[in-house]
Amino acid sequence: MKAAQLTGPETIELVDLPVPDCPEDGVLLAVKACGVCGSDLRRWKEGPAAGGMTVPGHEFAGEIVEVGAKVTGYAVGEHLAVAPDVHCLKCWYCSVGLYNLCDDMTMIGITPGLAGGLAEYCVLPAHALAGGTIHKMPASLSWAQGALGEPLSSVQACHQDIGTKLGDTVLVMGAGPIGCLHTAIAHLRGARVILSEPNELRRKMAEPFKAELVLDPNSADIVAEVKAFTCGLGADSAICANPVAATHQQAVDAVRKKGNVVLFGGLPKAAPMTELHANRIHYDEIRVIGSFSYHPDYHRQALGLLERGLIDSELIITHTYPLEEVDQVFRTVAAGEALKVMVEIDQGGQV
Repeated sequence: MKAAQLTGPETIELVDLPVPDCPEDGVLLAVKACGVCGSDLRRWKEGPAAGGMTVPGHEFAGEIVEVGAKVTGYAVGEHLAVAPDVHCLKCWYCSVGLYNLCDDMTMIGITPGLAGGLAEYCVLPAHALAGGTIHKMPASLSWAQGALGEPLSSVQACHQDIGTKLGDTVLVMGAGPIGCLHTAIAHLRGARVILSEPNELRRKMAEPFKAELVLDPNSADIVAEVKAFTCGLGADSAICANPVAATHQQAVDAVRKKGNVVLFGGLPKAAPMTELHANRIHYDEIRVIGSFSYHPDYHRQALGLLERGLIDSELIITHTYPLEEVDQVFRTVAAGEALKVMVEIDQGGQV
């Protein structure tokens, strides 16, 4: 089968690998679509993990082509949407339902040895079926929509956590695919959105999401603009949907008293520190939180939002490529020339 592998920093190659055997307690999936996101890009820049190469791709959808003899509840021909998190179901966090904080979580397409969706076929082993974030797709969803359910899940979970509601003003910092999904979900929950993005092309690509105010932080005073838009109050929530530490303090300055600042985008491993005005946070009771992954129920909810047409996947998926052009996929994402890039995979009728 054809599969992508990271072989060095900024080097991903298409290789020939054997079609994996279906384990008796797992299923074999013919992958049909796989998205590429910012975390994939960071790993592409860094090169393969120390634990060895694995097939990347952690947001994907496909069709079951073989079911192990010991597996129940799955059948050949069913369509699955797959997200990466595989929870241990044993630690304290899993026991209280905080699955995204699992102490012993592995991740499909990320953890060495747990191959992902940038390949013609992928095995979903027993522990992924039992503790993973895998859902059967509604019949009306396309393969690309099934794959899009993964990033949408994390955005939906974030807004549920901060309680975005009718009448709120949400500052979204970063107009990449995640920032645009934040805009869409905030609108769906009745909020107004201020979108801050330094890249002119990305501001242009974000126009269909109809943020009420779009700002260029290179030329605008973000805090002043937010205060003016909210009659001096400040945003109810500010979401840093980017890997830029400098936006964290801007977010603290831009929210109202008792507002929310969400650190949604991770920082580079080599520079993970940030600085925040502690007195502003203390005296104005600002809530600064991290937002990472999601409870598996949010994945099911995201597929439902897409099925009902409440999130327009055609706005967010701006580029599609075949698996054979996987190198160009990553270079397109790295250049900031796309929102969500989707890889379409065709097995040519062969198993």
